[in-house]
Amino acid sequence: MDITFGVDSFIWTENFLEKDLWVIKKAEELGFKVIDFAIAHPETFPTEKVIEELKKTSLIPVTTTTLDDQRNLLSDDARIRENGIRSMKLLVDINKKLGSKILGGVNYAGWGCLSGQPRTDKEWSNSVNAMKEICEYALQVYPDLNICVECVNRFETHFLNIAEDAVQYCKDVGTSNIKVHLDCFHMIREEKSFSGAVKTCGKKYLGYVHVNENDRGIPGTGLVPFPELFSALKEVGYEGPCTIESFDPSFKELNSNCAIWRSFAPTGEALAIEGLKNLKEIASSI
Repeated sequence: MDITFGVDSFIWTENFLEKDLWVIKKAEELGFKVIDFAIAHPETFPTEKVIEELKKTSLIPVTTTTLDDQRNLLSDDARIRENGIRSMKLLVDINKKLGSKILGGVNYAGWGCLSGQPRTDKEWSNSVNAMKEICEYALQVYPDLNICVECVNRFETHFLNIAEDAVQYCKDVGTSNIKVHLDCFHMIREEKSFSGAVKTCGKKYLGYVHVNENDRGIPGTGLVPFPELFSALKEVGYEGPCTIESFDPSFKELNSNCAIWRSFAPTGEALAIEGLKNLKEIASSI
């Protein structure tokens, strides 16, 4: 199976700034075709300089983000929801400049903002209505962009944990540019099967895939059934990228939510190199 593999900027840096521009060329040198810019703080992202560096490569850019408690689309505080809407609209503008066609991640709620209870109908309507405004804005200014909502595990959100709920969320938002973002690290905790989750989304709703191992270690060395995943992706006709994402225990902002307490490889770069090798071998047999 011919898969376009990508690497997340989190492999090298927690908050992508001008000092991290070298990562772009490095991603291509390592054999990746796609680079995923993780942009938690769009107001500090060096968009113009990133564009200059991308022009020196043949990399395809995509982006992901995480909202926080002051930009939480679930909130009953209209000001907080508006903060999230503004941040997402800024990300739409950044994606347009980059030429990215994917904006994934926890972009529908405050990441790690757990209520201690199952999600409520009010939270659902708050997020759906806010996302509808964001998606309608995107259709106006950059119709090539898909906004992909990432199902993550129960310890990181109480809102979207499984593909079935994410598909329903997309249906309720109701625009043509809202899709689902699946991540193997979360799928192995929440889904009944990898193929079932992929088929639940189908070609219509599956917009992006992160190919992470169950422990966030080197892909292909753990419990994730990558042959099953790749076969399902092939069956539904998924044509998007499959991106490796992991984090370093030295990160500060991310680690409380991700619970990264140990290293899984000598460096993040080593993890990406070995993971790409493993995943290419698996994909070649599908």
